[in-house]
Amino acid sequence: MRTRSAENEIPLSTDPGDPRGWCALAARRLAEDRPEDALEAARRAVDHDPGAEHAAGWGYRLASLAFERLGRSAEAVAAAEEAVRLAPGSWAARLRLGAALRHVPGRWRESRAQAARAVRYAPQEPDPHVLAGDLALLRGEHRAAEGAYREALRLLDGHAGARVGLGLALLRWESPRDHHDPAWPVDPRETGRARRALESWARQTRLLLAAALVAAAVTAFATGLTTWAEIGGGAVLAAVVAITLRQARRVRLWPYVPGMLARDVWLAASVSVTPLALAAYVAAVATLPRAVSRSAAGDLDGTWAVLAGTVLLNGVAVFVLRVLAEAWRGRPVTALAQFAAAGGDRTARRAADVTLWLVAGRAWSVLAAVAVAARITGEPRWAAVAPVVLLAPAWAYGGTRRSRSPRSPRSPRSPGNPHGPHGPHDSRGPRGRRLSGRAHGGDRWLVAAAVTLAAASAALGGSALLAVYGRGRADDLAWWCGAGALAAFAAVFAARSAWAWWQGSPGPWRASLIMHDGRGDRLPGDAGPPVGLSGDVRRAFTHAREVVLSCAAPGGPRALAVGAVGAIGPGGELRLIAAADAWEAAERDPRVAVFAAGPAERGFWVEVRGIAVGDPEAGVLRVTPEHVTVGEFPGRHRGRARAG
Repeated sequence: MRTRSAENEIPLSTDPGDPRGWCALAARRLAEDRPEDALEAARRAVDHDPGAEHAAGWGYRLASLAFERLGRSAEAVAAAEEAVRLAPGSWAARLRLGAALRHVPGRWRESRAQAARAVRYAPQEPDPHVLAGDLALLRGEHRAAEGAYREALRLLDGHAGARVGLGLALLRWESPRDHHDPAWPVDPRETGRARRALESWARQTRLLLAAALVAAAVTAFATGLTTWAEIGGGAVLAAVVAITLRQARRVRLWPYVPGMLARDVWLAASVSVTPLALAAYVAAVATLPRAVSRSAAGDLDGTWAVLAGTVLLNGVAVFVLRVLAEAWRGRPVTALAQFAAAGGDRTARRAADVTLWLVAGRAWSVLAAVAVAARITGEPRWAAVAPVVLLAPAWAYGGTRRSRSPRSPRSPRSPGNPHGPHGPHDSRGPRGRRLSGRAHGGDRWLVAAAVTLAAASAALGGSALLAVYGRGRADDLAWWCGAGALAAFAAVFAARSAWAWWQGSPGPWRASLIMHDGRGDRLPGDAGPPVGLSGDVRRAFTHAREVVLSCAAPGGPRALAVGAVGAIGPGGELRLIAAADAWEAAERDPRVAVFAAGPAERGFWVEVRGIAVGDPEAGVLRVTPEHVTVGEFPGRHRGRARAG
């Protein structure tokens, strides 16, 4: 007995008039990341097969994928919709349409619906689960994304896209357009303009208030012209009103602003801090005369200093809070293990570098807190925990080397993983081993940062040890050395950030994390070939006296007699004339099996497993083949297999 299904290893045809041969060439070009050549080959396949008689929409799926990689989203959707029309029961066509719709503004819900259909049609395939995870991740639904990626990895452990996606979900990654809900029926460019207007209003207002307060304070304290300083400070409020009115006109999507603020925490922080800074500015300007005339009143001076600090340092405070929050968000050590298991994938290497910076940022913040606590309390022994802090970065570094996930049953060579257990995306293969060396050594700035952390940890730990033995001056010197090492780390981070900005390359921050683009040595599932029917199988269904449909039922599997096979599509699609109970069964679970017996003198039977979708207009059930099995009836040659 033999089962046939779509594989990623597609043989090329030498016949220039063979549409499947052109499709195979297009798939090969996509695997080589040559979308222009792939699009040309897919077009030739469609031209040689205008009715999809031989390729069953394969050419349209490949053209859609090529269009998507070329950034032509509208054409990608149109080609994918044609593939679905030709083969509505094809999980690959549904997957392709869902992936194409993901890039069209306002069509996220449609994309999710197509991804859900692909999962329903082929729950044993990893790629539909990956698309479902990607859509959840784009919306910030990290738990749902994590579940989808883990299911994909259960089916195919070496799926690089699932590994990278799972790592991002563990990091609680947000898309660059985190203010925009993909489910909103509005172009993200419109919400982006509204976001920029809100940010510009907050930034311009706070900078203007800070500059005006400095000018008013200098005028009042240096010249004593407090009245004029107060008048000038009040006049600045007119400029604030002008800025507010100007930017408010640019925000054309006011109904979406509350949702944008709820989704983007830092946009909400920037906007909400601005009224606070404005109130502090008004109070500071109003108390200028009293601050000068009663300079001896410490309580009043302290109050004015708090007000001035709120106006001048609110931006710095928000920035520092954001850096610390981004460093402490998610589970970077666990995410690193996923990136390492993705093998030599370039997106995984990039994500591993950024994640190591996040781990280093955590270690720095803890060391800085320890150093400050030791100085404020006057008890250097607080710094005794400093050497322990470096255990986390060391564990993260070693975790990427020792990360080896248990292999799933599907890991050996199979139709879903033709490369075998040591293929291009296998964490145990040679490319997987390369990541261990490159993920950490590729960024020399990261090595320098690690050295400064080690120096700070050793110096602070030494200060605690010296304090135990009563070496006062020595422990103070050691503390200052530790503080200097922490400052050096900040300088390295700033230099690395500036270098990334200058070079236009990924920086050591969360914004450099990106989703997997699906490119690599493994051909995507939505580019795989359809399953066709041989001449013997077609004749068996055409001349069979009885056709049986096996489907799921509440009480278990159920066999239903089919009136007839109305037709067999040129691409191999079975069109069954069936009763209402067969239609109801297909709606409950579209995964069915169709059995038929061949001619009596040939003595063989045929089983086609596929997806049944009702076509009310034609009044038939359309079954798209996924697996074809041909076997012989019991007799002298029991067990002999034939090709489907």
